[in-house]
Amino acid sequence: MKIVVIGATGFVGQNLVEELSIRGHQILAISKDASSVLKEENIKAINIDVNDTTSLAALLKGNDVVISAFNAGWTNPNLYNDFLIGSKNIQQAVKEASVNRLIVIGGAGSLFIAPNIQVVDTPDFPKEYHAGASAAREYLNIIKEEKELNWTFFSPALEMHPGITTGRTGNYRLGLDNPVFNAEGRSSLSVQDVALVIADEVENPKHSQVRFTAAY
Repeated sequence: MKIVVIGATGFVGQNLVEELSIRGHQILAISKDASSVLKEENIKAINIDVNDTTSLAALLKGNDVVISAFNAGWTNPNLYNDFLIGSKNIQQAVKEASVNRLIVIGGAGSLFIAPNIQVVDTPDFPKEYHAGASAAREYLNIIKEEKELNWTFFSPALEMHPGITTGRTGNYRLGLDNPVFNAEGRSSLSVQDVALVIADEVENPKHSQVRFTAAY
């Protein structure tokens, strides 16, 4: 398949590119620094600003799937607005390019831990991630109104960070709007297994116009 990965040099994006490359797909890796993208014959790296919708749409044409791992930067003081603007521009470019499938990597903050209570609104949620998580939640609400695209929104496990060192296990369990917990009450997943989850969804679609999640 011909797959676009936006945010190809980020924490999630670079693992996605590697997983998809191993599986033999043709990858267009989009980022602001293409020089650090994995070098393989089936990977083409391009620098582009996602807010240049016209240029982005021209690049996306002819591809089968667009995966957005876009992040406006955790230390960006305008993270909330920049994430929403960038995400909406990516969505618009995908439509203009007539690519039917869009998979968005969002945050875990919008998962529900109780009726009407989302993780981002709990007292213990880290303040440094609140703006980004709130923006991802708002964008989930926006894309839920999208009727033309075959979109999918992925929320990772509650614990998905460099400290999860299990690597690529190939094991995971799926859920929708609630975190997936193990017997010890933890919701965790390595970034390598996040990439595997998304690659599996690309190859065998199970979630059309819904949000889903995964954890061990």
